[in-house]
Amino acid sequence: MNILEYTYIFTMTDWCEKIYQLGKGISNPSRYRIIELLMQGSKSVNDIVAHLKVTQPAVSQHLRTLRACGLVESKKVGQEVYYSLNTHYMMTILTHLSIGVRQCKREQHRTRV
Repeated sequence: MNILEYTYIFTMTDWCEKIYQLGKGISNPSRYRIIELLMQGSKSVNDIVAHLKVTQPAVSQHLRTLRACGLVESKKVGQEVYYSLNTHYMMTILTHLSIGVRQCKREQHRTRV
């Protein structure tokens, strides 16, 4: 067992809320489309509205939710706010989730043998 897996066993409860927030963030098709768009790089609200053809208030609400979930970050440049993925946070969550699935698979394999 490596240190990351060891840490995982003792902190999974701590990660449950973060994994829940990830699910909440991507559970709406419009929010998922925003995440896909931000995978191409930082975008302003107007860029997102133009690309997704969703109203500005709807995009702003989705971005608020994504920020609250920790999935996107914002940076003000002049009068505009640009949004980008919080890739470090997302990779950390997905790594912990992956370790959990790997542990589950190992346990299932052990019980079958």
